Amino acid sequence: MNDDKLEKAKKLLDSNSIAVLTGAGISTDSGIPDYRGEGTKMRARSPLQYKQFVSDEKHRKTYWSRSILGWPKIRDSVPNDSHACLTNLESDGRLTGIITQNVDRLHTKAGSKGVVELHGALAEVVCLDCRHISDRDVFQKRLLKMNPIWMPHVEGIAPDGDIDLKNANTTDFGIPACVACGGVIKPHVVFFGENVVKETLHNAWNVFNEADSLLVLGSSLAVYSGYRFAKEAHKIGKPTVIINIGENRADDLNAVKLEADIKNTLEFLFLS
Repeated sequence: MNDDKLEKAKKLLDSNSIAVLTGAGISTDSGIPDYRGEGTKMRARSPLQYKQFVSDEKHRKTYWSRSILGWPKIRDSVPNDSHACLTNLESDGRLTGIITQNVDRLHTKAGSKGVVELHGALAEVVCLDCRHISDRDVFQKRLLKMNPIWMPHVEGIAPDGDIDLKNANTTDFGIPACVACGGVIKPHVVFFGENVVKETLHNAWNVFNEADSLLVLGSSLAVYSGYRFAKEAHKIGKPTVIINIGENRADDLNAVKLEADIKNTLEFLFLS
């Protein structure tokens, strides 16, 4: 890695008010793969769209038949050293908060308090009819009860808890209804084609606006919900440091880009 870039990044982040934006790359050391890192092309798939989920029971069966297998992997994952480093920086008063694109809730597990979950969290489910929110693990038990012999061949897992299944017939897969109203249950996350909740976005902008600098960790910023913050930082001249391996949508926004391991780079930037 370029030592000059490292030193420049360290100077830019020499502030008591840093907004952190995290993507899937920060969770790979916890055993959760990212979307666009090494090996991504082999496991690439067309993401489920919001309109598909809400309008077609076939697509809902496909989603839940995969999620019933993928959720335990997300639920049982534990924070890694990078999550812990951010928790410590927050405790030291260095951060205005963490805006995460991840749905694994590992920042909260690590002890971070000021976390804005831009895309929601897999730990919850929501009814599309009455908006009742409930625990994913409780819903998991209901799924397992309705589908006790569901054991297809698993090909791999994605950051959103989705699983690759080979030749799985989901025709008879059962989906429990909302216990409050009998409505359709959806994971409490933002699907492709679905907007980020206004209140959530408002909280994220507060984190961004209160900071002197922006630190992006493990995100290619390919999705606009995260890219908007790097774009705004460039517009107003807010220093931005990106730690991510591979191409980044903000590469042309005059940010300091470090293609390096997140854990080791955070240690250099804040502990050396």
